[in-house]
Parts: sequence; C-alpha cells; structure tokens
Amino acid sequence: MRALVTGGAGFIGSHIADALIALGHQVTIIDNLSTGRLENIPQGAEFFELDIGSPEVEDVFERGQFDLVFHHAAQIDVRVSVRDPLADLRTNIAGSVALLEWCRRYGVGRFVFASTGGAIYGEQEAFPAAEDHPTRPVSPYGVTKLAVERYMYVYHLEYGLNATALRYANVYGPRQNPFGEAGVVAIFCRKMLDGEQAYINGDGTQTRDYVYVDDVVRANALALNMEGFHILNIGTGRETDVLTIFDALNRQSGADLPRKHRPEPPGEQQRSSIDPGRALEVLGWRSEVELERGMKLTLEYFRRH
Repeated sequence: MRALVTGGAGFIGSHIADALIALGHQVTIIDNLSTGRLENIPQGAEFFELDIGSPEVEDVFERGQFDLVFHHAAQIDVRVSVRDPLADLRTNIAGSVALLEWCRRYGVGRFVFASTGGAIYGEQEAFPAAEDHPTRPVSPYGVTKLAVERYMYVYHLEYGLNATALRYANVYGPRQNPFGEAGVVAIFCRKMLDGEQAYINGDGTQTRDYVYVDDVVRANALALNMEGFHILNIGTGRETDVLTIFDALNRQSGADLPRKHRPEPPGEQQRSSIDPGRALEVLGWRSEVELERGMKLTLEYFRRH
C-alpha cells in the first residue's frame, strides 16, 4: 500500500512510519518540524517539510496516489490550546478538513485519525469511559478532535471514505518531546536524568490512562484494512496518578528527588481512563506493555539519547 503519514517526524507518527515500512508499505511523510525531528524519519520514507494547511499538500496527494492516510499532525498541547484557541483551530480543524478533502479528490480509500480519549470525554461520569460516554471536552484541543471526528463521519457518509478515529489515552515512550509542556513521563525522564528538579502540577492526584507507544502502533497497523466508520478507544482502562509516575521514575532513575509541586495549569482534567473493550472486539487489540516496564524502556531511551 501507499501510505501518507502526517506528523511522521513526530513522536507517534515516526513509530507508525517505521512499522509501515517494516510491513513493506510505501511511506510518504508530511511534517512541518515544529515538534518533529529529522532524525525520526525512517530510511526509505519520502519526506516533505510542509504544514498540513499548505496548498502544496495537494501536490503531494496528486503525485502520491495514496491508498490510505494516517493523520497525526496536530497541535497536541492542551495548555497551548487554552492560550491560543484560534491557532489550535487552524491546525487541528482546518488542516484536518483539508486532508479529508484531498482524500476525496484523489481517491484515497482510508483515513486513520489520531484522536484523543484523554481529552474528548471531559470530566468523566464513568471510569473507564466507553466510546458512547458523553463527549464534553474542557479544552479547545478536545473540541478540535471531536470536530474532526464529525467531519470524518460526513466524508464517510457522503463520499464513502473508510474512516477510523483512534481515541488515544495518554501515550508515552521513546521519542516523546521532553521539552514541552505535555508528556509527563518524558518530561520527568529528562529532568531526573539531567539532575534537575521535576515539578508535579497541583497535588499530583490527577489520574491518566497511560498507554505505551508500541501498543498504539499495533492498533494503527490493525486498522489498515478497516471498512466503514469506526471510533475506538486505545488505552489500558486503568488510572494512574502523577505521584505514582513521579515516584516510579524517581526510583528507576536513581535521581532521589523530593516531591515538589507547582500550581495546576488551566484546562487540566482531574481523572481520565478509557475503556478499550471495543478495540478488542473490532480489532483484536489490547495493550500489552505494563506501565512499570514501559517507563523503564522510556527511561533507557532517554538515558541513551
């Protein structure tokens, strides 16, 4: 198959590009390198340094004659979305709809979208949240992801595009950006290995569902041949608080840092976990990497890099 991976120089997208090439597919990557890195791009992939909203993306579609698109390019930071919702809208909604339109015009058969289970449900009524849980995002980032899912359904209904939205829990692992404001595992790893104080936002009891990047890649590979329209949670179904993450990495790294706290930023959810039952039923997928092992693998990566 001929696959386009947007955001393919980034954290999750580059792992997906690796996997697709290993499976024998032809891979083209679009990334504006705002957070992605050239060294993440796998050998054998064709690369275009472009923003997904650029008119030049149409030329890539015209030349590429793609069979499917894995869409991971996005403004991914919840806090940035709170500070600048208009920029969030331009990238995450307008850019995504442009991709859907190019899929329609150039006969792309499938579209797999990196959505969010961590932000799309808002403050949950049930734990873990299934896909039919009310969607009440509390950040512009969550709103944009929900909007793109709705556009995907329209393109499926009106134009026959096979579209799958994978609602990721909090993904962590090698290549995650350790210098931003999102991705607590990567941020803690870097600071602890560098001997810096890692700070806990709020009291640290806020929970997330942490899923390792290799598990997420498997879900995308399984979605390659999906027909129809689907929304699937990709998570573990388990809650872990930030204090547990801090203490485990503190121990594994040997940093021996004290717990220090700072004010909680706006847009922060208190609890989050998602039910992966439908992904097991539809894809045969379940998470396999336990959190303790995943954190150890992530820490080892940052130690080497």
